Amino acid sequence: MPWRLSGRQADAAKTMEHLTLGPLTRASGTVRLPGSKSISNRVLLLSALATGETRVRDLLDSDDTQVMLEALKVLGVTWRRDGGDCIVTGVGGHFPNKAADLFMGNAGTAIRPLTAALALQGGAYRLSGVARMHERPIGDLVDGLRQVGAAIEYLGTPGYPPLEIKPAQIRIDTPIRVRGDVSSQFLTALLMTLPMASAPSGRIEIEVVGELISKPYIEITLNLLARFGIVVERQGWERFILPAGAQYRSPGEIYVEGDASTASYFLAAGAIGGGPVRVEGVGLSSIQGDVRFADALNRMGANVMAGDNWIEVRGTERDDGRLNGIELDCNHIPDAAMTLAVAALFAEGTTTLTNIASWRVKETDRITAMATELRKLGATVEEGADYLKVTPPASNAWQTPADGIGTYDDHRMAMCFSLAAFGPLPVRINDPGCVAKTFPEYFSVFAGVAR
Repeated sequence: MPWRLSGRQADAAKTMEHLTLGPLTRASGTVRLPGSKSISNRVLLLSALATGETRVRDLLDSDDTQVMLEALKVLGVTWRRDGGDCIVTGVGGHFPNKAADLFMGNAGTAIRPLTAALALQGGAYRLSGVARMHERPIGDLVDGLRQVGAAIEYLGTPGYPPLEIKPAQIRIDTPIRVRGDVSSQFLTALLMTLPMASAPSGRIEIEVVGELISKPYIEITLNLLARFGIVVERQGWERFILPAGAQYRSPGEIYVEGDASTASYFLAAGAIGGGPVRVEGVGLSSIQGDVRFADALNRMGANVMAGDNWIEVRGTERDDGRLNGIELDCNHIPDAAMTLAVAALFAEGTTTLTNIASWRVKETDRITAMATELRKLGATVEEGADYLKVTPPASNAWQTPADGIGTYDDHRMAMCFSLAAFGPLPVRINDPGCVAKTFPEYFSVFAGVAR
């Protein structure tokens, strides 16, 4: 199909088998970002657990937030739409329904904190998801909850969903230990829910075992907890001290920032396609670590400007318009780093991305998936346990894979590889509708800035 999407074609892209893009030569314009998935699902759960009514503004409308909203409804939480807002009536820490069977799709930001919250409810619950969810680890979180008396059983492979939670008496009198080197969502789940538990000392300690990855996502969690009245004391990244028996209090109204991970595709398009491309909804005042993706583009030679609520990127000063290959520790931008792997196709030299082990336990094994698809385009790729090295193809060595770019039912794979259309050949994206997980209108919006 032709690249310039009409409204009807944009709707069709949600269900079509593949979408052919490019070749593209220019990118410019302004994009208003959808809400952050990570912030949206955290805010929904905290609003549900709080006392009072919370008006959530700019909530992301996507598959993952729909999963969380449906789960809350099944648990007896009342919420309603009011224009573009979602109004949640909190339950004061106690879900009305003490038995439920919850389907969580492939939403890690929903199943992990909900598992922790339900373990403290004294009810009987089952949580399951799609096949890939049953391959994503949750054992470290379950181990942490079992330390305080939670009764959780695996219904399939030990360490993975589906799960069954049974009534149990929760009491905390010793520090809880949780691994930090697999997923920061385990720590986030404990931070968001353990303040509801009781402890003789009046405080709860969480000790992180090993190196904590994706630290910026923990910063998001701590920031939002404070908005709901829970102040957490942090001693480095190794120990967190929470109040026990606390009550979450609604802030009344809360805004969801634009998604900084999603911003990366448009900012990279500005760097590769000349720009200027401006994203609105995130900026210097953002609480999301992925806004630092703009710093990485700056290191690659792109021109970057930013304000409190916007970031703008233009191309490089090089005559050939190419970026520069860099080596970068990506612990601070775990999701946006995927975009750098595709941007590396347009850089001189090799780009090395390190500290990305968490990619392997996401919607797919993103390290292997990224390496496989980049090689199809002609790139030379070295893959390790926690790193990726990408050397772009020569200008006359780009390839058009006959089977297209595989997206592995992973929204970020589809969005990342849209940038490959700035190369000399068209690119076919398979299953473009998988972007519905976080940004159903992605390809339509991308068509608005890419030419």
